This record gives sequence, structure tokens and C-alpha cells, in this order.
Amino acid sequence: MLDNIFKSLDNHYTEMVEIRRYLHQHPELSFKEYKTAEYISLFYKKLGIPVRTGVGGNGVVATLTGKRPGPTVALRADFDALPIQDEKDVPYKSKVPGVMHACGHDGHTATLLILAKVLNHVKAEIEGSVVFIHQHAEEYAPGGAISMIEDGCLDGVDVIFGTHLWASEPVGTIQYRVGPMMAAADRFTITVQGAGGHGAQPHKTKDAIVTASQLVVNLQQIVSRQVDPVESAVVTVGSFVARNAFNVIADSAELIGTVRTFDESIRTKIENDIDRITKGTCLTSDCSYQYQYFRGYPAVVNHEKETEFLIKCTEAVPDVTNINETPLQMGGEDFAYYLQHVKGTFFFTGAKPANVDTPFPHHHPKFDIDEKAMLIAAKTLGSATIQYLLSENKNLQAN
Repeated sequence: MLDNIFKSLDNHYTEMVEIRRYLHQHPELSFKEYKTAEYISLFYKKLGIPVRTGVGGNGVVATLTGKRPGPTVALRADFDALPIQDEKDVPYKSKVPGVMHACGHDGHTATLLILAKVLNHVKAEIEGSVVFIHQHAEEYAPGGAISMIEDGCLDGVDVIFGTHLWASEPVGTIQYRVGPMMAAADRFTITVQGAGGHGAQPHKTKDAIVTASQLVVNLQQIVSRQVDPVESAVVTVGSFVARNAFNVIADSAELIGTVRTFDESIRTKIENDIDRITKGTCLTSDCSYQYQYFRGYPAVVNHEKETEFLIKCTEAVPDVTNINETPLQMGGEDFAYYLQHVKGTFFFTGAKPANVDTPFPHHHPKFDIDEKAMLIAAKTLGSATIQYLLSENKNLQAN
């Protein structure tokens, strides 16, 4: 059956590309993906696959039921875009000013839609069910995964698989990792409150810029001196705002940053360390402060058995030329929530554009993928789905 599925996916590759390019031209931001959700649901309705819309917000969930009862496999793709101006010179360039698919979510969606279409052709041979989870709002915490789970998208699901098209790796590459794979992604805001005044009379002020500048330096000591060197963590101040005239000493300054960790105890420690260091720095300068820490997605932690199973399934996928373990990634992904509820694994599918030495990174205005990666992703997900259903049914019969 797998060979037929692979051939059918090859035959539908042109349609897969057409879907991806249509979505690329019509991107929608997180929590505003109304037309995209409608496009996805209409696709399933035309296939005759039962579909539920408005799941946890703009989420769409379709369920393909085989000829006989059996295990249930879930596959997930996200479909939101980013607030970035598309600067590529291509026919499928975004038509929406200031919005583009700069992370491959259009490709994820096209991959899953065509895989669903192909599996629908062989549903008479499937023993079990396949749940296609199309998730909104992956790019912006709190994200769409947690609300979709609360709305029942994982009800009855035994295992879940997901992939991310990864433009830094060559096409033909599948990257996996057992255990922690992607980091928890948190953000923080610190407002330093001083007392402004004339630039020529600093002794009559409490300079918020000087205090905030010292704070930025002091925060760098958290990872270098407070976290065990064998562990991984990032504390980054990404925004420093204190607008004023050239001859005015600022009365306030705002810092916004991100924290990335894999270990929950380190995550909590850094949250407390930022508060402690901010308090001490502001006390030294006789300034006050406000501190907010927002916990985003938890770390993506893959299950060992399911990850090893995926590796075996991938070995039989045509055009996969390299299977390797990915290094830990500091990027965040709310696929983490699914893995907290059911067993499964998340992996990367190489999508580096052809004839490019250094591809533009994810979230870049000129980001793009090699669309052949979608076909490999579909075959890998399809292989994992079918082989899981077959192996679990054999286990049930043996017991």
C-alpha cells in the first residue's frame, strides 16, 4: 500500500505546489486566518471527509475513518503567517502588504491537504482513523494548539506526528531528536522608571537610559554565571526604547526580551533571576521598575519510542538521502502541547532552496523553500501513519 501512496503523492505534486503558492499569495496573521481556514475546510468537504471548523478559534480538524476500527493517528500542520513584507521576486509573492508566509506554514498546509487526499483514495484499506489537525496561530503565544486541545482535537488520538520544513537543511534530509528538541519560548518586559530632566543637569535627574543600559549588561551574567555551563539557555534583550529629544534625560526606558530554556527548573530560575537583578540595578540608581514575565510555549519533548519508530519508517521513504539527529534548537513550537497530552514526535524536513549556498533564514523577508521538500514530508508522514496503524493492529491481534 505504501508504494501506491508514494506514487499517488508524486502524481499530486503539481497540485501540492499550486496550493502552497496560492496560500503564499494570500497569507493571514495569527488569530486572523479566517479565509485560510475556510479554504482548508472546503478542501475536505469536496473530498467528502468529515471536517469540524472553529476548533479552539480558527482551527480545522478533519477525520478520515478506515474500513474497520483501529488506532487513531493525528497529523498536524499550522497555517498562520507573519507580519513581514515579502521581498522575494517570484510569481507567487504575497499579495497582502506587510504579511507573508516566512516560515513554511503554507507548505505544511499543502503537504497535509494532499496527503489527506491520497489517503482518502485508499481508506478502504485503512484499519483505524487519521485525524488531520490544521492549527491556527502557531507564531504568536499563547498559540492555537492549547485552545484546539481544549476543544477536543486530540480526543481519541493514540499518537501524533508533525514536521517543520527546515530551510537550513538540504532537501532529502530528515532530522529527528529523542527528548528535548526545541526550547521553551518566553518573553519579558521591564520598564525602568527614573526622573527626567534637562540634559545639561544630570545631577537633578535619575537617568533611566543609563540604568537600563547597565541592566542589559547585568542580565548577561545570568547565562554566563548563573546557569550550569553544561545546560542550555538564552537571555536576549531584543528591544530598548527610550525616545526623547537630544537634550532631554529620559525618565523611563523599556526593555523587551526573550528567554529560551529546555529545563523547567532553569526556566523558573531565570525568571526569578531577571527580577532579582533588575531590582538590584534599579536600587543602585534609585530608580523603580515594573517587570512582567510571560511564559510562552514549553519545550518540545519527543517521545523515545515514537521517535525511533519514525526513524525506521523514514528509511523506506523515497528521496530521503540523509537521516540524522538535529542539534538542540532554541526556536519555540507549540507542538509541545500536543506531546504533553499524547505520545508522538516532531521532526524537521530539509527544504533548502536549490542552487543556494546560504539560504535566507526563517522569518526573513526573502525566505523561501524548495517545494520538493513538501513531497518528502508528505511521504514521511504517510509512511509513519500507515506503518503505525499496521503495527498497532498486529499488536492488538497478537494480544
